[in-house]
Amino acid sequence: MKLDHVTGFDWDRGNCPKCGKHGVSQKEIEAIFLHPMMVGPDPYPLELERRFNAVGYNEAGRAVFVVFTLRQSEMGPLIRPVSARYLHRKEVERYERR
Repeated sequence: MKLDHVTGFDWDRGNCPKCGKHGVSQKEIEAIFLHPMMVGPDPYPLELERRFNAVGYNEAGRAVFVVFTLRQSEMGPLIRPVSARYLHRKEVERYERR
C-alpha cells in the first residue's frame, strides 16, 4: 500500500492518549510513516471503517507496530493512528523474516 497521497495526520483527545499508552509518542508514530515499512490490512476488520497495520522502525532503530485508518478531510486523506506499541523481540524476528 502506498501512502504518498496522504496529506497529514488526524490527532485528537481520543487517539492521542490511546496511542501513547504504551510509551510511543505522537512524533515517533508520525516518523514511522516517513520511512520504509510493512503495511497490510488489519486481520480483525470492523464494519465501521477499514483499518491497517504498519510495522516500521523509529529513529533509534526500535520496531513499532501501529494500527491506523484513513480519514478524509478538506485537505485530502489523513492517517488516523488508532493504537501503537513497540514490538517484542520474537515479533521483530517474524517481521524481519518477511
